[in-house]
Amino acid sequence: LDVLDRHLAENTYLAGSQYSVADMAVWPWYGVMVQGGLYSAGEFLQVQDYKNVQRWAQEIGSRPAVKRGRMVNCIWGEPHEQVPQPA
Repeated sequence: LDVLDRHLAENTYLAGSQYSVADMAVWPWYGVMVQGGLYSAGEFLQVQDYKNVQRWAQEIGSRPAVKRGRMVNCIWGEPHEQVPQPA
């Protein structure tokens, strides 16, 4: 997280100034974790201290396509937060 935080101090996204497949690949793990949505390691890892990772996670998590993508085939939560795919 420290390496990621230092990198994001100088870059908006992982590959520089533009959102890329690198962000799409890493955000579901690190972004969701620092937002407290993956598992409870955030407290142990003190994720609140990584301000640049927090900014990046929030920015990507607020993208409409990311919000919708997290709903696809989701099997927990409220029904209006799920977009099941046909079998």
